[in-house]
Amino acid sequence: MKNELIIGASLLASAHAAATSGSFTALSFNVAGLPAILNSNDVNGTKTENAEEIGTYFAKYGYDIINMQEDFNYHAYVYSTDDHAYRTATSGGAGIGSGLNTVSNYDWVDFSRTKWDTCSDASEDDCLTPKGFTFMRWNPSTGVYIDVYNLHADAGTEDGDETARNANLQQVADYIDIWSIGNAVLIMGDTNSRYTRSADTGIRVFKSQNDLTDAWVQLEKGGVYPTAGADALLCDNPSTIETCETVDKVLYRGSDIVTLDASGFVYDGEEFLNTDSDYLGDVLSDHNPVLIDFSWSMSQSLRQSEFSGGPHGDWFNDLPDMPSSPTASVLTFMGGSRLDSVAIELTDGTTFSHGGTGGTAVSLTLGTDEYWIETELCTGKYNSETRNFYIKATTSSGNTLEAGTSTDDCLTFTADDGYAVVGFMGQDGDEMDQLALIYAAY
Repeated sequence: MKNELIIGASLLASAHAAATSGSFTALSFNVAGLPAILNSNDVNGTKTENAEEIGTYFAKYGYDIINMQEDFNYHAYVYSTDDHAYRTATSGGAGIGSGLNTVSNYDWVDFSRTKWDTCSDASEDDCLTPKGFTFMRWNPSTGVYIDVYNLHADAGTEDGDETARNANLQQVADYIDIWSIGNAVLIMGDTNSRYTRSADTGIRVFKSQNDLTDAWVQLEKGGVYPTAGADALLCDNPSTIETCETVDKVLYRGSDIVTLDASGFVYDGEEFLNTDSDYLGDVLSDHNPVLIDFSWSMSQSLRQSEFSGGPHGDWFNDLPDMPSSPTASVLTFMGGSRLDSVAIELTDGTTFSHGGTGGTAVSLTLGTDEYWIETELCTGKYNSETRNFYIKATTSSGNTLEAGTSTDDCLTFTADDGYAVVGFMGQDGDEMDQLALIYAAY
């Protein structure tokens, strides 16, 4: 079951796609933040000063999204010198927290932390702290969402380590199949895996099960994955070449709404060197930071709105089942004190329905060349959870359909010219917890 929301980002916005293409930079960096008494990471300088300098570099370069691993006991020092507008709250130091944090120039929704189901102390003390992965729906532009995962897998090469690590990565792959259906996905983190290591089978599951592309394989290996059992392609730190392999990986895929492509790959260690006179030019972490340049573009046929409501219930997304050239014919809502369900029937007979079975049903049959173009959604709290309480659909002919009970917290979503609502994505249970609208061109 998906973990409860950790507050760190706004849930709502009032309009959707303003831009149809763009770019962003993404950095994955294990910042070596374990207490020095536990692990020196073979890095010179004090960990406090190194953490402060890492944060200074984050602010200097301004990368759009940075996933950190091992951000444990020196977290506050990184944040003290960084100035990114959006930052996750720490889950605690070593032994308490996961060491996973994200800073970003853009907002997100639905942030959560998940602990590994399996760990091993065969050669490392991985079970002493609740390592795992984080999840967020990152929002780099209006109407653009990418499900971003940050992970730190089990370390070591003993049999128990390999079993645990492969289970860790399989856990993420299975999570993607449930919580990222139909969505663009970006994984950045310390996998502790190498493609050349025969026992590291888990790292390959992201391609075979989730259809993710490894940016390093794509851009530096010509799309050819290293052979399992081959000699390791070890990297210097910092590395001056990109054809070597580290355990720090970046993998991604697009969606039917957002095309995502990696256009540049670099081991960024030479940009994160110590400036202290005693350690001038030394690395600040025992890991090479991985920097990727991404470009994105919106589909000409499909778009989506922002999200309304809270991240409760089960994820759903109508995109994978959307027919070509979809057009709505009948809208049906059910509501009472709150919004219980939404449904839409398309002209080819395809029907999408989400939510519970309560409330009173109301329907509207659309006329020829009539389209659902505007939506008002109102939210409120029920059992301490944010839900959608009210919906009002307005068509291109001025007809309306509404259900539920209006509140003081409402937003109106308007389709771009030439687009209309044809489906939904969000989270539901007995009622409509979270909702976004899928638009298609007509």
